[in-house]
Amino acid sequence: MKVLLISANTYNRPYPVYPLGLDYVAGAVNGRHTVEISDINTLAEGRMLESKLADFRPDLIGISLRNVDTSDSTDPQGFLDVYKALGARIRSVTRAPVVLGGSAFTLFPEAFLEAMGADFGILGEGERIALLIEALERGEDPTALDGVIGPGKHCKTPAPWSGPCRRRLDRADDPDAHAAYYLRQGGMLNIQSKRGCRFRCIYCTYPYIEGRRIRPFSPAQVAETARCLQEAGARYLFMADATFNTDIDHSLAVARAMTAAGVSIPWGAFFAPMRHPPDYFRQMAAAGLTHVEFGTESLSAPVLSAYGKPFSPTEAFAAHRAAVDAGLHTAHYFLLGGPGETPETVEETLAGAEKLAATAALFFFCGMRIYPHTPLAALAQKEGVITAETDLLTPVFYPNHRVDLNKLAFRLKEAGRRRPNWVVGAGGEETAAVLQRLYRRGRIGPLWEKLIPTSAKG
Repeated sequence: MKVLLISANTYNRPYPVYPLGLDYVAGAVNGRHTVEISDINTLAEGRMLESKLADFRPDLIGISLRNVDTSDSTDPQGFLDVYKALGARIRSVTRAPVVLGGSAFTLFPEAFLEAMGADFGILGEGERIALLIEALERGEDPTALDGVIGPGKHCKTPAPWSGPCRRRLDRADDPDAHAAYYLRQGGMLNIQSKRGCRFRCIYCTYPYIEGRRIRPFSPAQVAETARCLQEAGARYLFMADATFNTDIDHSLAVARAMTAAGVSIPWGAFFAPMRHPPDYFRQMAAAGLTHVEFGTESLSAPVLSAYGKPFSPTEAFAAHRAAVDAGLHTAHYFLLGGPGETPETVEETLAGAEKLAATAALFFFCGMRIYPHTPLAALAQKEGVITAETDLLTPVFYPNHRVDLNKLAFRLKEAGRRRPNWVVGAGGEETAAVLQRLYRRGRIGPLWEKLIPTSAKG
């Protein structure tokens, strides 16, 4: 069977994100099948996709849907119409069965199945495509499988994938490979050290998509993958875990394994600013870590508690200082206006942010998007904000009547005129344009540290 896997994501703000999931989907398919990956980002304008479909003539098409929308209350942009148009283009060329997957699909499976005219969908992790292919070959209905649905079929939460996780590594330095696009856009490729998240942040969809049980990959396996990507031309790696330091011992083992494997390129990861062992970040820096992205969300204790965060403001400040003292670039992401937020807690967070401002890039998001299968959705339903029938595909934000999000966003934008390292949302077109100029000059990595004034880096 010939299988074509398509990455549908074209949202590149603030920078393009390599479609890591499709490498694992490709790695799950039996070697007797021919699997190719096409990335919409790498296809030029015109009929390149149609030509690929006509030339390859796939027997099965898998489409990965990464983003539902921008999750930005000040300028929400949904991608349903973009995906719908992609489905129509595919159907104009081939009647091969279409299988949808990815995080966006897992959250809104019925809507995307209908909009794109797909035959099947995979909830959660995409490795189930191997079982789906086997069922099709036997002439069986794939929707009998856990996590596989079709139009009109009832969706139920699948168990986390329990089979092997094998990543197919194509030659990233091949100009015809989809990875080459990302190497030209900052030299960044992604790796993963584990799946699952045991944190209980009220807004987060990771526990639904990957499960709450942490399933670590072998540190040696992670390091070998990193070394192979380095040899293929990657100049920067990003750990695509939900939170890299959920399991502190495992994260340290991965860092040591990368050093032992000869990984010498810089890398970054997403961290919770919680309590760490002494010299944790120094050990990480010695292993090549250069960028720490903290999911801080607030610097007010009552708000952190309401958000279900596993740390306190004191621990957040301590983690920040430890990372800075280790010589690492730090960024903090704040999510203002959710449950428990008041004008007083906003001021507390902004006052605390001033203490971070000299050494960090600060990203402020105003408003908490309600996604299905989250504690926030359950809370909103309990409070009568939504009902079980509310269409959450159209962005719905938690209505905090004590905080005016538009005024808050305006205030932050005005503050950002004096503090270039304060960014509202992902920074929009302006920040993206700055990064693109730097990438054209050969710079690598996420580059948000360039937002920090030189005089403040000390």
